[in-house]
Amino acid sequence: MKRDLQVMKHPLVDYHLTALRDKHTAGAGFRQAIKTLSMLLAYEATADLETSTHPVETPLVTCDGYQLNCRVGLVPILRAGVAMVEPMLDLIPASEVWHLGMYRDEATAQPVHYYSKLPDGKPVDIAFVLDPMLATGGSALMAIEALKKWGVAEIRMLAIIAAPEGIARLQKDCPEVQVHACVVDQRLNEDYFIVPGLGDAGDRIFNTVG
Repeated sequence: MKRDLQVMKHPLVDYHLTALRDKHTAGAGFRQAIKTLSMLLAYEATADLETSTHPVETPLVTCDGYQLNCRVGLVPILRAGVAMVEPMLDLIPASEVWHLGMYRDEATAQPVHYYSKLPDGKPVDIAFVLDPMLATGGSALMAIEALKKWGVAEIRMLAIIAAPEGIARLQKDCPEVQVHACVVDQRLNEDYFIVPGLGDAGDRIFNTVG
């Protein structure tokens, strides 16, 4: 496995992925599975963040505690990526959240960038791009390029389910970006959906399945 690709191996990941894939899992259960898997994924993807000692007073004594040394940015790709923000904020409450809006043109399968909320000025030290599905990699690359223009030094991609095609594209076009996924599925179908996948993550999260 290449260093820039980290795929989780854990029985709890397998368990919650099963609920996520099941077409009978309704909105609330689907969102809970997204939240749980996002937290497990974030736990692994943040394992090497640098910390410094910080004294803290317990009810009994003063001892060494720890604090993060970096400004962390969470960058969900609208709309499905929004569901991954809360569990990461639970782990890193001081994270900054910046939104990027993209959708896939159904006729061309190409991403369309329609919204950006990145500020002027000093960028975060590390940005986590959040999207439950890494399919063709088009939206992820667009988000990564926007973050590079902002000046972010380190960017990591977090996806619950990834396709080999999307991973290959990111490794070719931005090999410095670490990709973290719960699972790598078989392939993309002719409509560019991940197989076996879970369908449309955004529709299932927001109960908009037509």
